[in-house]
Amino acid sequence: MAEVRKKVVEDKYNTSRIKKSDSKKKVKKEPAKVEKKKEVKPVEKKSLFTRFRIFLHGVKSEFQKVHWPTKENMIKYSIATVFFIIFCAAFFYLIDVIFAFVRSLF
Repeated sequence: MAEVRKKVVEDKYNTSRIKKSDSKKKVKKEPAKVEKKKEVKPVEKKSLFTRFRIFLHGVKSEFQKVHWPTKENMIKYSIATVFFIIFCAAFFYLIDVIFAFVRSLF
């Protein structure tokens, strides 16, 4: 016959060391510590040319991360897109014709 094993429940947070009486005691809360605010230095305003240069650097780095498709893939995707557009146009044209025909019957 098959053995039946008891499932062992793992105590993730080790709650065995917590006493039940501790949970009922009221714990005095310590007053919150007030941290001194650090002096904030005013941010230097960068010139328009510098900000534009930083922007162009970011654009260049993002363009390097792009995976550009090959010419063959681009042709395949373009053909698939054109056929999908033609299919959708024909489908909606037929639906329109059918509804117009049904409407003309009444």
